Amino acid sequence: MNDSPSRVSPAPSDPAAGSGPAPDPVPLDRRALLGAAGLLAAVPLLPAPPAAAAPDPAADARAVRRALDAVTADTMGGLAVFVAPGPDPYSRAQGTPRREPGAIEAKVPAFLVDALDRFLPFPDQIAVPLVRALAQGAGPLRLPGAAGGDAPGAAVGRVDAGLRRLLDNDATIPLSGVVALLLNVQAVRVHPASVAGPFTAPFARLPYARKARVFHLLEGPDPALVGTLDRRLPEPLRGSVSGLLRFLAGTLLEVTALGAYSEWAVFDPATRRLTGRPVGWQVSGYTPSIDGWDEYRGYYQGRRKVTG
Repeated sequence: MNDSPSRVSPAPSDPAAGSGPAPDPVPLDRRALLGAAGLLAAVPLLPAPPAAAAPDPAADARAVRRALDAVTADTMGGLAVFVAPGPDPYSRAQGTPRREPGAIEAKVPAFLVDALDRFLPFPDQIAVPLVRALAQGAGPLRLPGAAGGDAPGAAVGRVDAGLRRLLDNDATIPLSGVVALLLNVQAVRVHPASVAGPFTAPFARLPYARKARVFHLLEGPDPALVGTLDRRLPEPLRGSVSGLLRFLAGTLLEVTALGAYSEWAVFDPATRRLTGRPVGWQVSGYTPSIDGWDEYRGYYQGRRKVTG
């Protein structure tokens, strides 16, 4: 047993969030949405076109995809410690560091990507229109630059074109990317300053209380987000967004907890054996017994029968 607080104890409140009712999130706009999607990270990834040659749209789309993959991994780190914090940088950023190992040590971010992309029943017929609706947002494209200004117009246009090419083809959209986009869009709306800072993903930059606010909006649901998505979804998906968001919000917390306390990170599928002691066993004090515990052999306290 360590001297860290109970895993179910409330996290410190966020002073900036205030103690009264949470303020309404800021409206969606193209600049915040694309920054939340990780496209700011795509600007330096754009390949330089040969002299006197036009940029390659396919190469730009690949750069955008790499940026989205990076922000997805970072988002899953922020989500993992929201459920099971530890001594890692993500937990320190949200204000709940702990001495004992947590979700990062249990490799929950990789578990979440694997679980969301391979096992969660969320078909492409829904995922693709949802991502397109989020990416289309509202207003003209404008990305903030790394130094607080604007990225060069030509690079911004290439990022936008790369995103549209990525979404307009028939490629599978991983659900982990859809989840990351949803969480980060809401993170920027809850706290606009999270569009810049440490990490790649705005959600990972939020303190604990504001992460909770993001989930409150997803489960609420958030009328502004629901309205934005519903207007851009094809039939028969219109009118179903609020249910989808509630389903995702609840499932995300459950799957994250499952990963944190499972043996996934140290299980070798080839040998069907554990390669180490799982984090969940460490924090819960669980010790497996091959032969079972004496207390559970036969009837309780040596009894041989039970009478009514």
